[in-house]
This record gives sequence, C-alpha cells and structure tokens, in this order.
Amino acid sequence: MPLFLLTVSAVIFLCVILNKVASKLGIPMLLAFIVLGMVFGTDGLFKISFDNYPFAEKLCTAALIFIMFYGGFGTKWSAAKPVAVQSFLLATIGVVFTAFFTAAFCYFVLNVSIGESFLIGAVTSSTDAASVFYILRSKQLNLRYNTASLLEAESGSNDPMSYMLTIIALSVLEAQNGGEGKGAAALVYLILSQLIYGAAFGIAAGKASALILRKFKFADAGFDSAFVIGAAVISYALPSLIGGNGYLSAYIAGIILGNSNIPHKKTLVHFFDGITGLVQMFVFFLLGLLAFPSSIINVLLPSAAIAVFLTLVSRPLAVFLLLTPARFPVKQQVLVSWAGLRGAASIVFAVMAVSSVRGTGGMLQHDLFHIVFCIVLFSILIQGSLLPLASKKLNMIDDSTNVLYTFNDYPDEIPIRFIQVTQPEEHPWNGREIKDLILPPETILVLILRETKRIIPRGGTVIQSGDILVLAAQVFANQAQGEEAGDELVELPLGKNHEWAGKTLAEIASEDTFIVLIKRGSRLIIPKGSSRLAAGDVLVVEHAS
Repeated sequence: MPLFLLTVSAVIFLCVILNKVASKLGIPMLLAFIVLGMVFGTDGLFKISFDNYPFAEKLCTAALIFIMFYGGFGTKWSAAKPVAVQSFLLATIGVVFTAFFTAAFCYFVLNVSIGESFLIGAVTSSTDAASVFYILRSKQLNLRYNTASLLEAESGSNDPMSYMLTIIALSVLEAQNGGEGKGAAALVYLILSQLIYGAAFGIAAGKASALILRKFKFADAGFDSAFVIGAAVISYALPSLIGGNGYLSAYIAGIILGNSNIPHKKTLVHFFDGITGLVQMFVFFLLGLLAFPSSIINVLLPSAAIAVFLTLVSRPLAVFLLLTPARFPVKQQVLVSWAGLRGAASIVFAVMAVSSVRGTGGMLQHDLFHIVFCIVLFSILIQGSLLPLASKKLNMIDDSTNVLYTFNDYPDEIPIRFIQVTQPEEHPWNGREIKDLILPPETILVLILRETKRIIPRGGTVIQSGDILVLAAQVFANQAQGEEAGDELVELPLGKNHEWAGKTLAEIASEDTFIVLIKRGSRLIIPKGSSRLAAGDVLVVEHAS
C-alpha cells in the first residue's frame, strides 16, 4: 500500500510539473498527461500493465461527470446568449453531420464495416472543451464576433450528443453482428429519452440546488461545496437510471448553478477548479496508461487519414452548412472549423465502446481505441498548436477585451476594500434615510445585514440599530472583515450592444442589482446616479439574495 500511494503521489507531482511546462511551450495539458501515462505503461519505462477496459470505463465516467458539470458551470450565459442558437446547432446537428461524414469516409474509402464506421464517426464527433478552454485562456486569445463564446458553448455542450450517437452505433453494431440490437421504434425512444430525460432532470437539479444554496445556511464552511458535489452526481445518476443522458443533465445543471445568484460562488469556483483539474489529470494519465505505443504503429496510417479528413472535410462541412445561412463571416467559419479539437471525451467513449462490445461477447475488427487515440493526438498536436497562428493569420484576434470575461468561472480580483460596522443603539444615523447620510469621500454603502436579511441599500432605506453596514472604497485598512460580502460581488462587462451602454445609473435602477464600482480601463469610478456607462466598462455588481 505505501508503494502504491507513493506512486500515485509521484504521478500527481509530475502532472503538476508537466502542466507548468506545457503552459510555457503552448502545448495543451492533455497531451502532456497522456504522454506521462504512456511512459508509465506496459511499453514505457515503468512497465505498469493495465488493459482493464471495464474498470477504466467506470473511472472515466465518474471523472467526466465533474468535467461536464464544471464545463456548464463555467459557461457565462450573458456572453454565450448572442451565439446560443448557432452553438446549439453545432453541438447537436453539427455533431450528427460530422459523425456521418466521417463514417462515410471510413466505409467507402477505408473499407471499414458500416457498423464500425458509424462507431468511429460517433466517438470522434464532439470537440474537446478542456483543450479549447486551455488554449484560449493560456494564450489570452480573445476572438472577434463572439467566436470565443461560440467555441466555449459548443465544445462544452456537444459531448452528450456524441455519447448518444455512440449508444446508437453500439446497438447497430450489435444487430450487424447477429445480436438482437434495437428496432426503429426502440431507437426513436432511445433518442427521445436521452434528450428529454437528460434536459428535464438537469433543469430540475440545477434550479433545486440553486434554491437550496440561497435559502439554506450550512452549519460549517465547506459544506456548500460538498452539497454541489452531490448535486453534480445526482444530476447524472437520476436520468441515467431511466435511460436519460446523464452527461447532458450534468451540463445543464452546471449552467444553471453557474449563472445563478448563489452565496460564495467564488469559493465554489476555486474548489471545482481544483477538483476538475485533478480528475482531468487522472483521466488523461489513465488513458495514456491504457495505450500501447506498439499498437499505435499498426493503426497509424488509417488513423492519420481519418484525422486529416475529419479536420479538413467533416468538421468544415458541418460548420459551413450550419453557419453560412446565419451569414457568419467566412474567416470566422474557417477558424471555428480549425478549432474543433478532439480530446478526452472521444477516447473515453472509445473505451466505453470497446468495453461494451467485449461485454456482449463480440469483437471489433479494428483497434478502435488506438485509432481514436491517434486521432486525438493528431488533433491536439497539430490543430491545437496552430490555433493561435491560425487566429492571427485570419485576423480574428480581438485585443479590445479580455477573453477571461467569456468564462463564468473567472474570479477576477476586485481592487476595492470593504469594511463592516455594526450600528450601536445610540448613533446619529439610526432612523435616518441613506440619502441624508454624509459618507467619507469616494465611499459607498454596499450592503445592509439585518438579522438574517441582506438588504440592497436605496436612498429611502432607513438605518436601524443593530444593522451591519458594509461599506466599500478604493482603500480600507480593515479588508479581512469584509471578505464575506466581497464573495457576493460579480463582474459584468458591457459589450457594444449591451442595453445599459450609454445610460446613466439612474436610468437603469433595479430593485435586485446594485452597482458597486465601475472599472473603465485603468480608472476606478465610484458610481453615482449621474454616472453614465459606456461600452467596454466592467461593472462590479451586488445582487440581492
């Protein structure tokens, strides 16, 4: 046992170091972790023999739950909304198109059986959110025409469709090999149940979890993180029990929670960022451990042919068929096509397929796992490495804003200080309205805590004895006491077409939103009713609970 634990800790340390090295070299971390797994594997230096596909499938399924949930949690709906329709089309119909085009190539050109051709197309039809996010973040690569949001929303949501196609392909393959398979009616029900149950349970789990987090006060710090872990798991497990798409459910639940006004969201972001990073390291290393370099050589040529066709034909065809009617610029469509990176989900679905076929006593004619493994390596190494260059050559880089605002899980440091004071029984402010108070210069009253209530201060709000007043300004010595209030603040960047751009704060007064600070370039503006907002401003906002 000590030796096993020592090996595990050594692998984790090496993964962390490789992540730093990969970041400096501009290589997606997935590739580094996979290579490390191959080094530890049967054909590597440490000769760890591992080819248990059913066990690997169970572990990878558990890890994908958190990856999918956090993918939804990090999707900022306000940024994705302008391209939501196109993202949805790419994540659904685009995945189907890509799968069928790739399957046709495998069947007609490579002479693979129709069942296995469809299976190859299905498992490679989705794009990898982890790789796309990694490149956009590490290279600070913001793209024109909301392309970063389009790629984020598509790559974060298309794995459930790929999973569903894989299930259908396995049924077709079973029928082709003489098994019972599924009839047409059963396949239609399978598709509808996957989509309807998955979406319904995801919405229910997300809304119920957000409501509980807002209304229920946990006894100890950290239990809200444990609760969200349970929410992620149950959002997958419940629909899966009745034939629904658990990954779709987990993703939708993540979107709802990530875009809800819940307490301590920044703490949850840090927690799940660490959890997701750990499970990604684990999955990528495990997949590398499962691969045999000697087997890769045998499938290198067909894998390269499929990868080239997928990159230059299947993906571009799907993108142009769906985005051209919406009049997307050609250069944007070219970049979206190139940014369709394949990743861990494709390999995990290949593991699932191999395990399923072996479990029914069947055999695949081709080495599906290593074929898909090679396709993913090609995609990450070639497409991923050249994505920044392609963006530059196509003149698609937008330096006017920060790409990190595209992501809902970006916890920016807010350069203001907070202090909270409790109103004593005999204080001159008690019984007076806020509009009659004289506050220190460049200071604003952010929040009033009255027993169990959180009150957004308005001009007519009356101060009472015992109130806890939270004030904000650019400099306060007592920062520590106000950290809890700061956790409830979020950043809202104003795009060119935002409805608030050009209006004064008095014109957009809201009962449930209070603007604490305006960040305009390098300037920090304490807001007043006459302050006029401009496109490009970043608002620090307090929402009422």
